[in-house]
Amino acid sequence: MERKSGMSEEDNFVEVFGDGVESLVNGCRLEVRMSTGDNWEMAEILHIRELDEYTRAYYVHYIGFNKRLDEWVLDENRLNLAKVLHPPKGGESATPVAIAASSAPPPTPPKKRKHNIVIIEDKASRDTTVDPSPGDTDDDDHSTSEVSRMPSLTRSYNSCGQQLLKNVPLIELGRHRIKPWYFSPYPDELVKNLECLFICEFCLKYVDSLPRLKRHLTKCLCKHPPGREIYRKGHVSFFEIDGRKDKVYTRNLCLLSKLFLDHKWVAFDTDIFLFYVMTIWDDRGCHLVGYFSKVKESVDNYNVACILTLPPYQRRGYGKLMIELSYELSKREGKLGAPEKPLSDFGLLSYRSYWSEKILDILCYRKCLSWTVKHEDNMDGEEADDMSRISIDRLCEMTGMKNEDVISTLRTLNVVNYSQGGYVIVLTEDRLRKYEQRMNQQTSGDGHDAPLKLDPTCLQWKGKHWLNWGRKL
Repeated sequence: MERKSGMSEEDNFVEVFGDGVESLVNGCRLEVRMSTGDNWEMAEILHIRELDEYTRAYYVHYIGFNKRLDEWVLDENRLNLAKVLHPPKGGESATPVAIAASSAPPPTPPKKRKHNIVIIEDKASRDTTVDPSPGDTDDDDHSTSEVSRMPSLTRSYNSCGQQLLKNVPLIELGRHRIKPWYFSPYPDELVKNLECLFICEFCLKYVDSLPRLKRHLTKCLCKHPPGREIYRKGHVSFFEIDGRKDKVYTRNLCLLSKLFLDHKWVAFDTDIFLFYVMTIWDDRGCHLVGYFSKVKESVDNYNVACILTLPPYQRRGYGKLMIELSYELSKREGKLGAPEKPLSDFGLLSYRSYWSEKILDILCYRKCLSWTVKHEDNMDGEEADDMSRISIDRLCEMTGMKNEDVISTLRTLNVVNYSQGGYVIVLTEDRLRKYEQRMNQQTSGDGHDAPLKLDPTCLQWKGKHWLNWGRKL
């Protein structure tokens, strides 16, 4: 769990010792015991709500931690009142919070059910998907008129830079119960005082109770996402969905993803986007794992606008598989692709890991091949070295990556040295040995621990020119 840089504005706060909870106001800072890990950390109170005559709930943000850990504190024993920092008179909270339009009720103690609450480190990149639709709360299927009803707030911050409180305590999606990380603009009348939001894992319709979900499932005929299946190998499938044709599904997908993506730029609708939804299928249907979206016609050849792996499926190689598909699509379009930038911290880590693995695989393989040919065929040393030489342009062509991403990755790997008037790539024996060990493990193993790899022969897809598509002549 990483911290951000320290906050110097605490010097302006007023220290108060030994006062009770009655003295706490919005903007106060004090130590709070976290619900994850039971550590005592400095936190700022963003909002206080009266539950009854004697009880209050406190919405806190842990200083230096990701906002996904923000939470309601219902137990006053979790507050260390020995030392409280009060904001200066007339001052405002360092993190202003919007209450009126996104007031999130404190959660009631959840009932004991056989579900796991999943909280996993966020791997999502900066999201630039579109504005989701609010949907409805009844049991009828979505109608076309719902598409035009748009929420007034669509990010974790409103236009004034005020933070929006988390408004969905839990979601139930298929077999999983997941604790959301951030605010998502689901309808206020739906999520107010809600204990859990129930979402159909096939059509993504959302309701506020389990009985309503069960009634919906008796009528829902969907067993996979809409659109066209473009890839299937083993238990993994990808579906290409046009945001213009399947607006209700794609907007509900955006609503769901916003629960786990903090920085999200939103537009008016989904028409200009394509969505590539990844699923794993069994006899019950295709279960949502994650997705990435991209603009149909990007001037800068961006191949990913938003990418998300749902928390229950993170750290299992699915994210890298989606990244690999995005580059395969770029190569089939005859382009060099890249994700939209700037990337978030976690997004940069995910892409940097993928870029490093792909480039090292190419470099190490060529170097090992030149050694093998040299020793087995008694080839001249200079001829063998020619086999291991490779240009930046060739690396871009083989990977589908842009020049700047290849160069920055080589520098991050620290394999580029300046020698005799030019730059050369230097691979240490230790790096080559680790590559050989990894390849031996993959070839000699039983396949259970082998990383997921995209098989281009299983991809049924051709690029399409979208620039003038859909315009009336």
